[in-house]
Amino acid sequence: MIRDMPRAVRKRIRFLEELGASQKRDDMLSYDRLRQVPPVTGRFLAILALAAPEGRWIEVGTSGGYSALWLTLAARERGAGITTFEISEKKAELARESFRTAGVEDVVTMVVGDAVEHLGDCSNIAFCFLDTEKDLYGPCYDLTVPRMVTGGILAADNVISHEEVLRPWTEAALGDPRVDAVVVPVGSGVLVARKI
Repeated sequence: MIRDMPRAVRKRIRFLEELGASQKRDDMLSYDRLRQVPPVTGRFLAILALAAPEGRWIEVGTSGGYSALWLTLAARERGAGITTFEISEKKAELARESFRTAGVEDVVTMVVGDAVEHLGDCSNIAFCFLDTEKDLYGPCYDLTVPRMVTGGILAADNVISHEEVLRPWTEAALGDPRVDAVVVPVGSGVLVARKI
């Protein structure tokens, strides 16, 4: 899956990595800056998604499409699709270009809008990647977990890098009796929760 990554996907992943690095150097406004996981987290998510049961795959926080590209590797292997939510039209435009140039438009469905307004319409969620504004982790988690299938996996990024801000939510998720959860020190820290 990862070793035989399609050339077009690999090329777009590299492009987004370079774009993200240049934006950090240029000190862009926080809202406009691309926010994407490091490559090790992308690989981790792809492997994790392969372990998900049958059901719907979703991502909250598309940005430029970087993590979704990693997830398409697992989706193709599993015959799954990904619905990804992005509130910023500017970032969604870049993500659409990412999906088009990487040749994965048949695997990814982009929803432009507030995920909190759409997650209530989702059901049978088998995999969720949460990487959005930190104040939305709680509402997104609360909408997603009840809609997950047994054995469904939720992964949330930045729980170590943003530990101070996310600590109350992280502790609540780790103590949630509906899931088994652990914080994995990969990249910026990923909370992984499996629906019981």
